[in-house]
Amino acid sequence: MKIYFASDHAGFEMKKTLVGFVKELGFDVEDLGPYELNPEDDYPEFVEKAAQKVSEDSENARAVILGGSGQGEAIVANRFPNVRAVVFYGGSREVIKLSREHNDANILSLGAKFLKLEDAQEAVKLWLETKFSGEERHKRRIKEIEL
Repeated sequence: MKIYFASDHAGFEMKKTLVGFVKELGFDVEDLGPYELNPEDDYPEFVEKAAQKVSEDSENARAVILGGSGQGEAIVANRFPNVRAVVFYGGSREVIKLSREHNDANILSLGAKFLKLEDAQEAVKLWLETKFSGEERHKRRIKEIEL
């Protein structure tokens, strides 16, 4: 499983740490930028790269994208075929499990302004470890939303 990362300036520092964290978990990781902090950058430029990678190989690729709230990043990602991006910016981690078990979410969009690093690490780990249930009703619903 290949895990792609992308962010904007608001998620830049957290992304750098999460890339190393996910590598330590044993995943093949690629950082798609930004590679240096630029307070004027625009998230679509970077998020589109990650979403395109997942769109092209949704069976073998996932992505973690980060921004201030994670909302705009998820909106960009969800414009691509085969992408199911979900947002997490705190609260119950049950929503992370359900995003994988029921929706087979393949992009996790994190709201870096609302998460402590430890919470982000726990969320990413849980999201990566949780499998899609494969239940027929969930497969049917995913098929109904495909672009």
